[in-house]
Amino acid sequence: MEVTARAPGKIILTGEHAVVHGSTAVAASIDLYTTITLQIPSDSDASDGLLKIKLEDMGLEFSWPVEKIKDALPDLGNPLSSQPQSCSHESLKSIASLVEEQNIPEAKIELASGLYAFLWMYTSIHGYKPATAIVTSTLPLGSGLGSSASFCVSVSAALLALTSAVSLDLGHKGWLSFREDNLELVNKWAYEGEKIIHGKPSGIDNTVSTFGNMIMFKSGKLTRMKSSMPLRMLITNTKVGRNTKALVAGVSERTLRHPEAMNAVFIAVDYISKELSSIIQSPAADPLSLTEKEEKLEELMEMNQGLLQCMGVSHASIETVLRTTLKYKLSSKLTGAGGGGCVLTLLPTLLSVNVIDKVIAELESCGFHCQIAVIGGSGVEICFDNSP
Repeated sequence: MEVTARAPGKIILTGEHAVVHGSTAVAASIDLYTTITLQIPSDSDASDGLLKIKLEDMGLEFSWPVEKIKDALPDLGNPLSSQPQSCSHESLKSIASLVEEQNIPEAKIELASGLYAFLWMYTSIHGYKPATAIVTSTLPLGSGLGSSASFCVSVSAALLALTSAVSLDLGHKGWLSFREDNLELVNKWAYEGEKIIHGKPSGIDNTVSTFGNMIMFKSGKLTRMKSSMPLRMLITNTKVGRNTKALVAGVSERTLRHPEAMNAVFIAVDYISKELSSIIQSPAADPLSLTEKEEKLEELMEMNQGLLQCMGVSHASIETVLRTTLKYKLSSKLTGAGGGGCVLTLLPTLLSVNVIDKVIAELESCGFHCQIAVIGGSGVEICFDNSP
């Protein structure tokens, strides 16, 4: 039997960094996915007794004898998939030992935490059973597009689909959505995986990846939204790595030095996020009103980018993208931590394909990588293959 799950990545439309200081942020799903296929051998099939994970995009494969996992994690013999649980410090140490034996290439060492999360979720939900997990993704790693959350959500969904904790039509052909209560369970398990990878995640990334569409986030409260207008973004990956913790700390230090000025910046960001969410949720009666809404969104993106520059989180590579897209009268802003990473450019509905091609060509000539994404689509989905 095979079960495949795919979960979308995410972008921050407005409010990054300011959200740490009490402002509203708006995040949205994008139609770039992490996909995992779990191949489960039947009892009658000859099995090598291994749990394998294949990262196809990287050409890497890791495997563990299930008996060895059982020895390392003896307390997980009776999975309680309906009751998400956190990974204890002792279990994490045992998982670390299992992963360290895999000799991960030094250049790919950041994958280790993802393997920790995979082993914990797999054993907690599915127990000590052999299987092969095949992972592919159209999301760049470590660029602020929620690749780790997308991975955790897809793993959570695929594993839960094999249990009685969720209700799914196994005979359904094609992609299938979970029920609302089942999505809550998927999200909770994915959050436990995110905690293993990031320590204290906000929960924004896994929530957007699970439920799709958009959310507003303020002071720990998540509010789901639904867009009433089509939105396309050009996502430019500058390929410049960034230290999120250092960037967040830098904004906090600037706030200590200039409390009143920075407080005004955060208040402005809050108003921008609220106005943007209002525009996105209000219906557009005709093409003219859609164009007007897009123009307002462009202005809000420009304002938000200016405020992010005030916070000190821009970068030379980001400024290059801004100058390039401005030549074509397009509005852009960084998304996520800044200091590199990815930049969003709104692609208006009436923008010609010819112009889009020119923008992409110019950006990629600078060494950047561009992808076009639809904003605010579906969340995690599942697909079954019961053929022998």
